[in-house]
Amino acid sequence: QVQLVESGGGLVQAGESLRLSCAASGSMFSINAMGWYRRAPGNQREPVASVSSGGRSNYAESVKGRFTISRDNAKNTVYLQMNSLKSEDTAVYHCAADQGGIRYWGQGTQVTVSS
Repeated sequence: QVQLVESGGGLVQAGESLRLSCAASGSMFSINAMGWYRRAPGNQREPVASVSSGGRSNYAESVKGRFTISRDNAKNTVYLQMNSLKSEDTAVYHCAADQGGIRYWGQGTQVTVSS
């Protein structure tokens, strides 16, 4: 199994930046894609960004140009740099990791952007 722990959330003003981290532990063998999802109040969970084991990244249209996902395989950590934050980015952000056809989830970290 894989355990994921997110950190870095908080309260910021619109236009500011935050960096989320997700540390993975446990059985690290053959972890494929890792990524970030978010769930805003009253909304369904949506994908934000993902990165493959080879470093290929994908982004939701709403965050392209503002968010950057990166992965440090040596540290078993994935990051989400969020710049130019908007009030609509307010959500609980969850880290996810895919291994052997199973998706593991972190507990989430709250990001609140005040306008």
